[in-house]
Amino acid sequence: MDCIFCKIINKEIPSKIVYEDEEILVFHDIHPLTPVHILVIPKKHIESALDIKKDDEELIGKMYTVINKIAKEFGVDKKGFRIVTNCGEDGGQEVKHLHFHLLAGKKLGTKID
Repeated sequence: MDCIFCKIINKEIPSKIVYEDEEILVFHDIHPLTPVHILVIPKKHIESALDIKKDDEELIGKMYTVINKIAKEFGVDKKGFRIVTNCGEDGGQEVKHLHFHLLAGKKLGTKID
């Protein structure tokens, strides 16, 4: 498989890891759009939000619990943050592995480009 995130999970590509357990990996985005830009990915390869199955419900819920933990650790829970997942080409998905962007550290607008 030629998935960059799977290679990061397998430690074939280095990353600045924030959190890791048996199911989830969290690391800093290499091209941050905000002062805090962290990616939260499942270790299980799921291509996009459209590929989430019933069996993945517990994993997706756990990912949001980890996002809450990370937001508190980075001190962005009080002022706010954004969680984004892109789906498909028109949705801006560049890596075909489900991932959530945690964006924070500045006032975010409401405009969608």
